[in-house]
This record gives sequence, C-alpha cells and structure tokens, in this order.
Amino acid sequence: MPRNLDMTALRSFAAVAEAGGVTKASGFLNLTQSAVSMQLKRLEESLDLKLLERSGRGVVLTGAGEQLLGYARRMLALNDEVFGRLTNQAYEGEVTLGVPHDIVYPAIPQVLQRFAAEYPRMNVRLVSSYTKGLRKMFERGECDMILTTEDTLEAGGETLMTLPLIWIGAPNGTAWKSRPLRLAYEHACIFRAGVQKKLDEAGIPWEMAVESDSTRTIEASVSADLAIHTVLEGMEPPYVEKIQHGGALPDLTTKQINLYVSDLAKGQAIEDMAEFVRQAYRGL
Repeated sequence: MPRNLDMTALRSFAAVAEAGGVTKASGFLNLTQSAVSMQLKRLEESLDLKLLERSGRGVVLTGAGEQLLGYARRMLALNDEVFGRLTNQAYEGEVTLGVPHDIVYPAIPQVLQRFAAEYPRMNVRLVSSYTKGLRKMFERGECDMILTTEDTLEAGGETLMTLPLIWIGAPNGTAWKSRPLRLAYEHACIFRAGVQKKLDEAGIPWEMAVESDSTRTIEASVSADLAIHTVLEGMEPPYVEKIQHGGALPDLTTKQINLYVSDLAKGQAIEDMAEFVRQAYRGL
C-alpha cells in the first residue's frame, strides 16, 4: 500500500531547515513553535528517520535530512505551481514589510500603490517601528522584508541609499537658538545617542525637552517650536523644515537605508515587492 508525505509537515521541515531553527520558521509559517515541532515529529515518524539534530540554539540536518530537503523543495515548488496555474491565475497571500517610522514617506506609499496594482489579490501588512525592533521581528521570521536605518550593512542586506542626518524645527522657529538646546526624541530612536555625542563634542549644552514613544508627539512638539529633532534629509515630515543654522549646530553623520529580504520569503511577488522598494528609494 503506497504511503503519502504530509505536504504541510514537509513545508514546515523545509522552513526549519532553511531558517536554521524552529523559532524563525514558526514566525514565517504563522504557526506556534509547538505546532511546527509536532509536524516535524510526525514527518520523522512517518519516514522512520531522524531528520534534524539540535545544535546549540538551532538545528542541523542529518544525512537523511539533507537528502529529504532536496526532494521537499522540488515537491513544494510543484505543489505551489499546480495551485497557482490550475486554481487561480491571480496571486493570493500576504507580504509583511517592516519600515522605520521616519522613512515611510515619501517612498512607501508609492511602493504599496504599485504592488496593489500588480497583485490586487495579495495583502500587504505594513509594520512601522524602530530599526532595533524590526531587526528582532525579522530574526523571528515575522517580516518577509525590512528596511533599516543603520551606520553599517549587516550580512544578507543591501544598501539602497546613504543620506545625511539634518536638524529640523518649526517653520521660522527659534528653538534651535536656545541653550541648553531643547531636543525631542522617541525613546528608541537610533539617531538619539549619536546626536547627543555630536553636541557634547561641540560643547553645546542640551536637554531632553520632549521624550515619547509616539512619532506624532515628537513631530507635533517640533512643529510647535518646543524643541528640535533630526531626520534623514528628504524624509522631513509636514509642518517642519530644515534648520538653516549657519554653523551654530554641528554637522551630523550619514546613515544607510538598508533592505533585508528573508531567505524564507520566495516567489515572484516577493521579488517584485523588493524591486519596487529599491526603485522607490533610489528614485528619491
């Protein structure tokens, strides 16, 4: 009597093998870790083979697991092709894109509009957070791709553009002239420590006048001329402007906008989304 492989368990096995662990794979599959572990156990029992071995915090493939992974990739690709061609010509599913708060505009609305036109039956889940938080989500497999603002490029990423940090304040504001200099920042802002260091080096006294977890609160405070802030050039929010300080404030560093696409996220829709993001930022 012929035996059949469980395609769901096979997909979990391939995801765990490619992710190097259950945690990231479970995030990508949108399943609990226990559910993924149970599927792996059932797959091993059905084949009567040991497929994975625990290694520190991750997993490594056994000899049998390495053999099965090649078959699994081909079977899953063929399975997805059958459903794609015979049941519905339109792509369906969801893409999760993570973007830091301060670089959503003006590029991301263009990306979403273009993707919706190309893939009208797919959903895009936009996660707006801080670079540190997005990287953690990405490592857990909770985002298909993320953008970050960083000093350097980490393994597996690509730099889309490099921009200088600039000082911003209220239109015709005077807060930048006050001493101590009044600053407004989110608690987790990746730019904050570097800016404070630049001020210290320049001998300019400063104080944190506004602190919040809300980007809107920071923007409102700056537009009201209560404090000043920093953003990447070209990413200024409405109701503020670049401060023309004439050298009264220190020049700031540059930051990279980097793109990371998960190894687990595959398919034409993912490739196109990544390319739309590249084109949008490079066109700024």
